Amino acid sequence: MNVELSEDQVAFQETARQFSEQALAPFAAQWDREHFFPKETIQKAGELGFCGLYSPESEGGLGLSRLDASVIFEQLAMGCTTTTAMLTIHNMATWMIATWGSDEVRAKWCPSLVTGEQLASYCLTEPGAGSDAASLKTKAEKKQSGYILNGSKVFISGAGETDVLVVMARTGGSGPKGVSAFAVPANAPGISYGKKERKMGWNAQPTRMIAFDNVEIDANWRLGEEGQGFKMAMQGLDGGRINIATCSVGTAQQALNLANAYLREREQFQKPIATFQALQFKLADMATELVAARQLVRLAACKLDANHPDKSTYCAMAKRFATDVGFKVCNEALQLHGGYGYINEYPLERHVRDVRVHQILEGTNEIMRVIIARRLLADTTSLL
Repeated sequence: MNVELSEDQVAFQETARQFSEQALAPFAAQWDREHFFPKETIQKAGELGFCGLYSPESEGGLGLSRLDASVIFEQLAMGCTTTTAMLTIHNMATWMIATWGSDEVRAKWCPSLVTGEQLASYCLTEPGAGSDAASLKTKAEKKQSGYILNGSKVFISGAGETDVLVVMARTGGSGPKGVSAFAVPANAPGISYGKKERKMGWNAQPTRMIAFDNVEIDANWRLGEEGQGFKMAMQGLDGGRINIATCSVGTAQQALNLANAYLREREQFQKPIATFQALQFKLADMATELVAARQLVRLAACKLDANHPDKSTYCAMAKRFATDVGFKVCNEALQLHGGYGYINEYPLERHVRDVRVHQILEGTNEIMRVIIARRLLADTTSLL
């Protein structure tokens, strides 16, 4: 892995930075306060290609690497964590449709998904299947004309505001091999949405429960073959873990920038508080850990791009480390602001609220430790 960005990656980074500073950062606090879902802004991001970053070029995407996407998402997260997180979820769902969808499904959805004209949600988690994703109960029963879908999903980002749902449902027996994936129109008869959840953070995107009651779905809406859904979900989660880790790194970088500036401006005892060694040490530790997190995320992205045998383990490592570090850096930045960090006229408390969930979703950080430990204990070959 080359630790220096290529010329193309620097160009992507600059484009994303400009969009973040102009279209996201000035409005993020208002969106959070008003619980507003900025669909028009997401569509503007789509005009720059940010809604189909790693979807194949044959389907209208940019066909970028996961490392390229991470560089872009980091800059966007510095402007608005929540909107960027929604963009990452949309990108994952769009990539799954573009990669495994039938000709009919790709023709129906991809042109509008890669531009952000329409949006996608990813439906895996259920009331009884969180960390144990293979135990999901939502069922797609095969009929002559297709399938009948019954069940429910929870904690679905964008639910009620998106146009297509990538749904994992059981078509066979118990366990991972009985799971298949489907691209289901979000307004199909029999689909209903629960109340918008009141959350600690991520307020600029809706989160709802989705219920499926005898939803008729066409056989062509299935992604790939029957029984391949869980494998697709795990591949999606590898990239999703890099994405959410990147959102943590970007938000933490913004929090660190704010703390650095505040230490220079704030005076106590007739001198800037940046002159106090205790605070200098805290700032130094924040910067060091953030750089380490960024490099681990980019290493994992390179492993995923190269289809390395241990790519899933590296993605788990990156997700665990970067989301823990991201929360720690944001929390320390709030502490450095003192009482001002706690009031919502300053963005620090929003950063803390927004990054906290990153330690939970895409597999909790405890599950990341399980994945890493299993790999280490399963083989005497060194992971490094």
